[in-house]
Amino acid sequence: MTAASEEPTPVLRCAFFRGRVSPGREAEFEALLAERLVPLWRRFPGALEVRLLRPLDADDHAPPLALVLSVRYPSLRVMREALASDIRERTREPTRDLLAMFEGEVFHATFAVDEHGTVPYGPDTP
Repeated sequence: MTAASEEPTPVLRCAFFRGRVSPGREAEFEALLAERLVPLWRRFPGALEVRLLRPLDADDHAPPLALVLSVRYPSLRVMREALASDIRERTREPTRDLLAMFEGEVFHATFAVDEHGTVPYGPDTP
């Protein structure tokens, strides 16, 4: 049996798109995501989940985020291998095309995932 401290910790690598999609280019931006980038991101070796998060509400003082890309990996090691893969290289051109339609900056952060299970939801939930 492996000790808990030796088990790999799942991670989320997130790309934060701080700013806005260039006015009038929203449909083109979304199409490029759906047709070119998401299919590549889903092929990253070891990726368990790809999510695009779009803000619905935020604090008044929150930075303007147009999008957050979240990719889940089983461990930091697997994430680093994925980032060194040829699939990542294939994302570079469509990413440049996407950024040409974006006014702002993109930055990345990687988070350790501390699982606490799902929370039941319903009318009888206290």
